[in-house]
Amino acid sequence: MMKQYKAYAKVNIFLKITGTRGVYHEIISRFMLVKSLYDTLYFQPKDSSSFKIVGEFSCSTEQNTIYKAYEALLKYTDSQALKKFMQENAIVVEKSIPAFAGLGGGSSDAATYLKMCNEVLNLGLSDTQLAEVGLRVGADVPFFIYGYESANVAGIGEIVEEFAEELLDIESYTPKVEISTPKVYQVYRKDFFAPISKDEVVTLKSTPSKDILKKFTPKEANDLFAPALQEYPQLAQHQKEGYFFSGSGSSFFKHKANML
Repeated sequence: MMKQYKAYAKVNIFLKITGTRGVYHEIISRFMLVKSLYDTLYFQPKDSSSFKIVGEFSCSTEQNTIYKAYEALLKYTDSQALKKFMQENAIVVEKSIPAFAGLGGGSSDAATYLKMCNEVLNLGLSDTQLAEVGLRVGADVPFFIYGYESANVAGIGEIVEEFAEELLDIESYTPKVEISTPKVYQVYRKDFFAPISKDEVVTLKSTPSKDILKKFTPKEANDLFAPALQEYPQLAQHQKEGYFFSGSGSSFFKHKANML
């Protein structure tokens, strides 16, 4: 078996809207890796020449973030070595991160795949270049490219600044509620639109994650929680005391130290 790579999950300690950019929403968010939850990826030789992803996915190959990452990388590099390699090898994904969960599983898989290709094929791309490719796949991909344990993420995901702090011991659970991220943002823009000020952004960016989780309520920490609850009212029955909402959901998480 070829070398195995871990694609870690993440949570959004906070997620606040700072404005809009066309159809997109600009954010400020603290992303933190969850080292106890990850997918495992590796390459495996295959017989057919078509692109193959081995793993349990509910979407088609063409809709998969890994395939989109392959297409974006091929367009960026025009690497015939990459094309040949993927004709000869499948990408195997052992899934542990739930889908449609706000834990970044698809983005983490895409980022990990890009880094694997860069390493195995000696493409020589910098993290900045890989992040540029990754952004074409999804807004959360650049964070996973840089590999920071904690970072402030801004813009539409392209601005990633490492935040030096202790990695928290995060526990999460994911209700079986399949959430549409675009729908949650639509509801936010229609019924909850209230971007935070530049001063609030500065304060949030400098506040350690453990303090955010002590000072804020789940709705205060995440601007997408209220619109998600409105669109998917069944979420309310799954929320436990002291747990926060990650991204557009449906996962909830808690810092284990705060559980004592």
